[in-house]
Amino acid sequence: MDKNYEKYYVPAQSPWPIVGAFAMFFIAVGAGLTVMQASSGGGGHYVLYAGIAVLLFMLFRWFKNVIEESDQGLYSAQMDRSFRQGMSWFIFSEVMFFMAFFGALFYARMLSVPWLGGAGNNAMTNEVLWPTFEAIWPLVTTPDGGTTQAMGWQGLPLINTLILLTSSVTLHFAHVGMENNKRGPLKVFMALTIVLGVCFLGLQVVEYMHAYQDLGLTLDAGVYGNTFFLLTGFHGMHVTLGTILLLVMLIRILKGHFSPDKHFAFQAAAWYWHFVDVVWLCLFVFVYVL
Repeated sequence: MDKNYEKYYVPAQSPWPIVGAFAMFFIAVGAGLTVMQASSGGGGHYVLYAGIAVLLFMLFRWFKNVIEESDQGLYSAQMDRSFRQGMSWFIFSEVMFFMAFFGALFYARMLSVPWLGGAGNNAMTNEVLWPTFEAIWPLVTTPDGGTTQAMGWQGLPLINTLILLTSSVTLHFAHVGMENNKRGPLKVFMALTIVLGVCFLGLQVVEYMHAYQDLGLTLDAGVYGNTFFLLTGFHGMHVTLGTILLLVMLIRILKGHFSPDKHFAFQAAAWYWHFVDVVWLCLFVFVYVL
């Protein structure tokens, strides 16, 4: 037999992909019903919560299966390379996901709104459709006369930016502890990173309450409200997933898993968290500041 031969473990059929698909379906339907029924009540939020619960159950059970396979020594070096490639492509797909929403923001801000204001060869568009329309950004007065207030970059957004930047630093120190086999600092900095992630999410909830109750900034507040909640909301979902990943890593660390030369699961979670931080920096600049 060839000494360079490497086994490649093929797991048995798993129920978790289809369970995750149903969870995402319930989340999508529940979120839609919740938004539509916001002013009239309804049970859409129960569907949303059920979908989230099923998704969390699926994640932890799937994590458990993969961890058990790794602990049993079923994975080879080729499997490790496959995991790295898979995580790299996953993060790339997430980059493209956010690029689409940033593209929508730039299109609305740099093209659509100026066109409605008569820029370029669109003077007749402005005169015929909305002669009193003022093309400024943030678009706090929509063409139909609706008004809202812009979310400033100071206060909670700035605090959340500092929180996420600090979390990247604490996660880096945790990674250094992992590479140097210093379990004490590793546990402390991992716990701090998770706490910072939870703080970010809590402050984002407070920010949303302030937007709805005090600023009149809602999902139906024109293109500014749409892009604001789409970008910040999807980013919040990614922070939630990243926090769950880090929590799973901390549990594994407390159980004695990982070593300085074998800890790709931890490294993959760190990649994802740093990606989420970079997205927030772009979001903070283009959504809040500019």
